[in-house]
Amino acid sequence: MIKTYFRLLSFAKPLSRYTVPYFFFAALHAVFNTFNYAMIIPILNAMFSEDGGFEFVPLYSFPALEFNQEGFNAILSYFYTVSFGEHFQQIKFLALLGGVTIAMNLLSNLFRYASAMTVEHLRINTVQRMRDEIFAHVVDMNVGFFSDQRKGDIMSKITQDVMVVQFCITNTLQVAFRDPFLIIGYMVLMIGISWQLSLFAIIFLPIVGVIIGGIVKRLRHPAKRGQERMGDLVSVLDESLSGMKIVKGYNATSFIVDRFRSINADMSNLLISMARRQQLASPMSEFLGITAVAVILVFGGTLVSEGLVTGAGFIAFIAAFSQITRPLRSFIDQFANINQGVAAGERIFELLDTESGVRDSADAREFEGLKESIELRNVRFSYDGQRDVINDISLKIRKGETVALVGASGGGKSTLSELVPRFYDVTAGDVLFDGVSVREYKQESLRRRMSIVAQETVLFNDTIEGNILMGRPTATHDEVVAASKVANAHSFIMRSPEGYDTNIGDRGTKLSGGQRQRVSIARAVLKNPEILILDEATSALDTESEKLVQEALTNLLKGRTSIVIAHRLSTIYNADRIYVLDQGRIAEEGTHQELLDKGGIYAHLIEMQSFT
Repeated sequence: MIKTYFRLLSFAKPLSRYTVPYFFFAALHAVFNTFNYAMIIPILNAMFSEDGGFEFVPLYSFPALEFNQEGFNAILSYFYTVSFGEHFQQIKFLALLGGVTIAMNLLSNLFRYASAMTVEHLRINTVQRMRDEIFAHVVDMNVGFFSDQRKGDIMSKITQDVMVVQFCITNTLQVAFRDPFLIIGYMVLMIGISWQLSLFAIIFLPIVGVIIGGIVKRLRHPAKRGQERMGDLVSVLDESLSGMKIVKGYNATSFIVDRFRSINADMSNLLISMARRQQLASPMSEFLGITAVAVILVFGGTLVSEGLVTGAGFIAFIAAFSQITRPLRSFIDQFANINQGVAAGERIFELLDTESGVRDSADAREFEGLKESIELRNVRFSYDGQRDVINDISLKIRKGETVALVGASGGGKSTLSELVPRFYDVTAGDVLFDGVSVREYKQESLRRRMSIVAQETVLFNDTIEGNILMGRPTATHDEVVAASKVANAHSFIMRSPEGYDTNIGDRGTKLSGGQRQRVSIARAVLKNPEILILDEATSALDTESEKLVQEALTNLLKGRTSIVIAHRLSTIYNADRIYVLDQGRIAEEGTHQELLDKGGIYAHLIEMQSFT
């Protein structure tokens, strides 16, 4: 727990930027706040005694500071003399006390505000830094990580868990400075009034702390469990909203609703369990505080009757004692919040400590471009370490060649294409660029020279132009238009309500499947890559669009090293070489005509497609 706590504090670096000013603001707030209650004594004395409750001596120079009743009286005498002269009048003295009280209160709240704003700056900057680091880490993970993780759980950690953690960090300042300063200030005032009464308070307050501490200690486990259930809840939301057509199509509304309600009810029960413990702390401490005040009334009344404490001093003591329970309760409550924050922090660090399965080596070099060929040498690959999806495949793609991968679904075509940009590392064998292992290149430099157009089109909630510009953010509008024309997208874009500035909605839902695919192709065209990977790139196009886009892709493929995954004859018959994959192995290879002449798997696939 301690290790997690200090790791969380590291997000607030440089901590001194906030702790130093907060220290002074909190200390000054405590000093002036304590003075507010110290003023009760002279005010009551002035109201109920003819001489104002102290011996007035005219002073024209500020007296030496003495932290006792005589020193306090000397300061009041000085301010009275400066304000009203040498002749003492009770009404004027009350006016002075009222003015001093207002000034003390103003300064107390001014420094309270300054300390609160310091905490806000710390909180906001910490949350920003934390979310930036988590998101950057998540985005940097390899593709396989996202197959194993639930998106909703990741989203929950970046949103909900961070919100809990922020208070763990900011409450640290209150625990370290604000509340202790207030407690110390009130204790100094109380001891100055009566050490006998203060001794009782010093004995009593730790008892309160022990009782409340036992309650707080039991918060950590349900807090962590609550954050986990929040991740499950966000996952259900994400999956349900993303797949609403399927939910409606299968009349699965009640199934999804029941699932959501079950998780929501479980989380609610955990939150109630946490609230029961957390909310018990404050009433318990308040009850014990009132009990102590009742006892002090009896004990203090005896001291007053014996002349050991003045009536005004006793009232001021009661006021200070009633106030000291507030920072004490706050101090204890902050520990409860810190416990919750640590529980959320453990989930965050579980994510941050997860290392990417595909990492650049320390001496990785820049990929300067393909000069000869891409080679897959005796490649084996497994997702789970048990069943090979790719089984001992060797092939070579020379620079400028177009190679097609065909075969039945589940044969390993898409997986093989994902090994080239190093979305995954091979289990055995190697992927080589110009004879150099792909592991020796920086991933970013490798992918900078590639474009991928997949069957599952991924677009973002942005304008059409914004999505195309992802291919090359520095491109001009004219270049975007030119790329769109190559992809046969320009005409439908111009028919859209705002042309290239039309927002396409979440995941491009405002566009048809064919339109989304053409925007994706335009994005690849704009990037103008050396290496092109087309994974069923024309599958979502209608016959007319497919013909036009296929012509554009044929031009785009010229001079580029390309890997094409497709079933349609129109997409692959011009390929320099075709590999037929079956159960993760290369079953056949050759040109279109050579494979037809063999009359094997490829010829059978073409025959089935023609029949269809």
